[in-house]
Amino acid sequence: MTILLIADHDGTHVNDATLRALSAASQLGTDVTILVAGFECSKAAEEAALFQGVRKVLLADDASLAHMLAEPVARLVLSLADTFTHIIAASTANGKNVMPRVAALLDVMQVSDVTKIISSDTFERPIYAGNAIQTVQSTDVKKIMTIRTSGFQAAGRVTKDLGANAVIEHIAVNAGKAVSTFKSEELSKSERPELSSAKVIVSGGRALASPENFKAIIEPLADKLGAALGASRAAVDAGYAPNDWQVGQTGKIVAPDLYIACGISGAIQHLAGMKDSKIIVAINKDEDAPIFQIADYGLVGDLFTLVPALTLELSK
Repeated sequence: MTILLIADHDGTHVNDATLRALSAASQLGTDVTILVAGFECSKAAEEAALFQGVRKVLLADDASLAHMLAEPVARLVLSLADTFTHIIAASTANGKNVMPRVAALLDVMQVSDVTKIISSDTFERPIYAGNAIQTVQSTDVKKIMTIRTSGFQAAGRVTKDLGANAVIEHIAVNAGKAVSTFKSEELSKSERPELSSAKVIVSGGRALASPENFKAIIEPLADKLGAALGASRAAVDAGYAPNDWQVGQTGKIVAPDLYIACGISGAIQHLAGMKDSKIIVAINKDEDAPIFQIADYGLVGDLFTLVPALTLELSK
């Protein structure tokens, strides 16, 4: 089996989601090639060559790939597809944008949000907001997959004992006709860890009742823990927190080492996005809240009292 993994990167660094997808790809076989596509992204390719399980890095450096638009990237992947049995990407915005187009051009099914590799053609994936796990067997000659990265550990760097770095091969890009163009993007800037890859997350729910309470109650606790900030969909819809904080089925899927849910009841939509967290702490005044069914530790009480008290204890 030969596996092609499409990398997410910022031009300099390969992101954590790709390294987790690499762990999944390595379970399929030892012949894993990473495609680093973009513009002025040679440093990202050099970093990709440093990780365990990577045999080769294909570097496609071209202005037409500058913003990872689905059409040129899918066309590039299609030109490489004959060499590979499996084509994989992380379930990120880029992966979800590119991979369905690749599957359609190849006229094969896509297996989305894979959480477990059973064999080369059989995989597990969640359905019904994570309430059931579906086992899928693909009979297509080429397997097109996206990986739900919360189910896998990030691949480590190569050590001296594990051999040399992967070979980097530059490949030509046929830009073709541009059917879409990049206009602009607005990126949120924060000194906090990025939500989808954070080791610790503090999330707030609708019970906080205002953006001011998020700032006064949740942010100091996150500051003490060096944590990312999250929110339930209800809190985001109410305007208490920005969209990029949303955790859940229609937000970001996370699996930190520690997840602290403050005033979050535990709707199915939210649980689908964070139930793979290693340790879950729930703070809620309703002792029958569904969040307590999956929590490792639970505090029943008023979050406006308990969260500041917890923050104070951490300050000592």
